Amino acid sequence: MSASGKRISGILLHVTSLPSRTGIGDLGPGAFRFVDFLVRSRQKAWQVLPLGPTGYRDSPYQSPSSFAGNPLLLSVEQFVEDGLLEASDIRPLADLSTDRVDFSGVIHHKMPLLEKAYSRFDSVAGRAEKHRFEVFRTAATVRPWLPDYSLFCALKDEIGPGQWLNWEPAIRLRDQGAMAHLSGKLAGRIRYHEWLQYQFQRQWLDLKQYANTQGIQIIGDTPIFVSLDSSDVWAHPSLFKLDENARPRVVAGVPPDYFSETGQLWGNPIYDWDEHIKTKFRWWIQRIKTNLQFVDRLRIDHFRGFEACWEIPVNAVNAVNGKWVEAPGHALFDHVLEALGPIPLIAEDLGVITPPVEVLRDKYGFPGMKILQFAWENGAKNQDLPHHYPHNCIVYTGTHDNDTSNGWFASAGRGATDYVRQYLGGPMDGNVAWTFIRAALASVADTAIFPMQDLLSLDTAARMNYPGREEGNWLWRCSQAALTDDLARTLAGAIQTYGR
Repeated sequence: MSASGKRISGILLHVTSLPSRTGIGDLGPGAFRFVDFLVRSRQKAWQVLPLGPTGYRDSPYQSPSSFAGNPLLLSVEQFVEDGLLEASDIRPLADLSTDRVDFSGVIHHKMPLLEKAYSRFDSVAGRAEKHRFEVFRTAATVRPWLPDYSLFCALKDEIGPGQWLNWEPAIRLRDQGAMAHLSGKLAGRIRYHEWLQYQFQRQWLDLKQYANTQGIQIIGDTPIFVSLDSSDVWAHPSLFKLDENARPRVVAGVPPDYFSETGQLWGNPIYDWDEHIKTKFRWWIQRIKTNLQFVDRLRIDHFRGFEACWEIPVNAVNAVNGKWVEAPGHALFDHVLEALGPIPLIAEDLGVITPPVEVLRDKYGFPGMKILQFAWENGAKNQDLPHHYPHNCIVYTGTHDNDTSNGWFASAGRGATDYVRQYLGGPMDGNVAWTFIRAALASVADTAIFPMQDLLSLDTAARMNYPGREEGNWLWRCSQAALTDDLARTLAGAIQTYGR
């Protein structure tokens, strides 16, 4: 069921895609205005992508931490309001693009502003605020990940660009004496990175509370695997299949599928599940617990990896010659539920899904996903067609990995487009986006989600991600002018029509 126990719908729009005057969507005024748009549209959910710091190629799925928040999402406008910055400080950000995220430009202008805001914090913030920060940074039982992450970031600042695998052995392998020395030497930088996380938590939870009080639930996202160049792997090498030099023995990916005939070679390290079993899945329990402090429901990307992972030789050039290796999903979730109680997880059950994966998903009552763009091959037996849906699922017109629905329709084969018209009675004008939206809303699925791009009937130029392609991803942004009252009324009317 949906978190509310009712039929609901919502919009998929990552934070970086929000309207703003600062070069990137953030946790400032544009985010609050988007919540207002959701309310006017009678939506009950807002789905975002992973909130962690972005890593390789600016991907939210290649983060240097499974626990931390992304400092680039911090609102510098909020820092002006807090007295930590001047309005003139943030004006250069207004010169950046408003329809694409210019990551290099944002990093160039914004990171110095975050440094400046931090430099003023101790002199400007009130006593209560400074006390809250000190409690935050010293609460090791609440945030056991924070010391390692902050030291990791401080080391990146000190050593310079490059993966931690290239650090000198004493640091790479975490020699005890070296760690003690560096923790003292870099204490100032460590505190700065702790402050960024404190500010992220403060701003994000303010936004989440604003959404929740108006009946909007936040659906978050977390990748099953972690980035090799992360504090997680550096701090906990025993949890991954690494060699004696802390380098991967095998890496993750998926076999050839809908998106790529050579599969997808992600390159993430694979979990050493035997070690996780020995520790009673402590790291996983903390990860899920931390994520659920920030969202109301949590989608886990590549859920099938909890039943079996596609392991690829570390030197492979593509993902074709991997093999499935079983994972202890049942034991993992037994421990998680014992520690945390019922958890509102969503299983991203796309790709090669076998009966054991379905058993794992259904044992714990996790809703799976249905994608309308995947429904138009193999006839009436296709499980992504609405007449097959169970109530306990989430239907999407498409996800961040798909083309926009109109883009898909324009490039789909004649057989698929004819079947769409036969099955749904349209579209006659080539604008399939709203035909799909109405089909999703009409279905028995408890939750229907559609990307903002589909609400706006946009074409391929607005696509968010091309799986397997390294350039040109994660850039699309929505303009404030697009969030019109007419659009809100149209969507609200559809919600009323279909009883959501």
